[in-house]
Amino acid sequence: MKEYDLIVIGTGSGMNYVSAMMDADPEMKVALIDKDEPGGICLTRGCVPSKMLLYPAELVRDIGKTGDFGIKASIGSIDFKAVMNRMRSSISRDIESIRHSYTHLHRMDFYNEVAEFVSPYTMKVGEETISAKMIFLCTGSKPAIPPVKGLDEIGFLTSDEVLELTELPSSLAIIGGGYIAAEYGHFFSAMGSKVTVIGRNTQFIPEEEPEVSTLAKKMMSEYMEILTGYEVVEVRSSLSEGKTVIAKHRQTGEEKEVTATDILVATGRSPNTDILKPELGGIETDKHGWIKVNEHLETSMKNIWAFGDANGKYLFKHVANHESSVVYYNAALKKKAKVDYHAVPHAVFSYPEIASVGMTEKQVIDTYGEGNMVIGFYRFQETAKGIAMSLGDEFVKVILDSKAQKILGAHIIGPQASVLIHQIIPLMYTESQDIHPIMYAMDIHPSLSEVIKRAFYSRMPANEYHMIMQAYGLEEAEQ
Repeated sequence: MKEYDLIVIGTGSGMNYVSAMMDADPEMKVALIDKDEPGGICLTRGCVPSKMLLYPAELVRDIGKTGDFGIKASIGSIDFKAVMNRMRSSISRDIESIRHSYTHLHRMDFYNEVAEFVSPYTMKVGEETISAKMIFLCTGSKPAIPPVKGLDEIGFLTSDEVLELTELPSSLAIIGGGYIAAEYGHFFSAMGSKVTVIGRNTQFIPEEEPEVSTLAKKMMSEYMEILTGYEVVEVRSSLSEGKTVIAKHRQTGEEKEVTATDILVATGRSPNTDILKPELGGIETDKHGWIKVNEHLETSMKNIWAFGDANGKYLFKHVANHESSVVYYNAALKKKAKVDYHAVPHAVFSYPEIASVGMTEKQVIDTYGEGNMVIGFYRFQETAKGIAMSLGDEFVKVILDSKAQKILGAHIIGPQASVLIHQIIPLMYTESQDIHPIMYAMDIHPSLSEVIKRAFYSRMPANEYHMIMQAYGLEEAEQ
């Protein structure tokens, strides 16, 4: 049996501080294990390749709007294979560079194998048995597949297989109505596919604020069909286009059939712990299979940490990077650092773009009470830059503690949302989460950033805000 000082499972964020640890301890020996291509999910089949596809889709949408500005422009053709090859060649270069660094690093053994526990602190990797007194579990996640009749027999794509396509599907049925469905629906429809999204939740992109989701559905329905509140009950072969999805409305029972050449399953992510056999290592998991951790990200076994997708808390690369720093402080520097999730940002790179940070309105009400918050709201079209860009109902929503004027959350739908949200994120990591730096700083005029400041200046009680949402058709009036 080979003995190491540290075992790292996963070549993504788990490797962020390993070089620093090895530099600090010249005797340290590390075993690095990954059953897949090195680089982690984000690089190999997640956020990086998908965004390389979504940017060309954004260009297609922007070109499609030139007529609004008196410019006659058209797209002669889209070389789908070239779009895909550009992404794949870039990712392949990065993977090979990482592979080379890991296989030539002194005092590190790289195992491109499946790892499983055989006992506490001891693992089987391929034909080897190895052990260490310190282990980082960064096992990532995989696409979740719903138990739909006929799905396995008929065949389908996930966010993994999509990256391997060489031919554009003429039509695509997407099962799921969340982030992945929104982004790939945007991409494939921009490339020329006829796209239908089928979500079981009554709200499109249900993780977002209801009014954000309502506007997203309204705007994105201009280039793809979006069904919400439908449960997919069966898929079967179709003589006309290839595959038929049968979906039933969860409230009315109405049945719809969607026929497409391909099916993309985009129903979320699930843990990889089934192959890890954590129970043999004394590692506790929850009922879904995510690894349980405390506020220091330590598992039920001392000196074994789980971070990134492995703990199932926030499945974002930037969260995994934050968690890796916490583990570094605790494992290498013997601190008692705590993970901080109070202002986790995220973005949906759809068209329009969506970004959020901190709490939703419902979370604020549950925590502080509705009477202790105010909401700031402003539309892009009411700024000079928004007028120049001919924008519509896209907006910024900020939620504040009404007494301390503390920023509790922010939600944006509109151009460059993922960039604009960064005006707010740093303030949420200050002690007071104070709004005044935004309100009293000068914004370049005209610029998109002005919509953020104006949202903070346009604060109002929650009931007044919801009356405005009803007037704009983004919220139904209470019966």
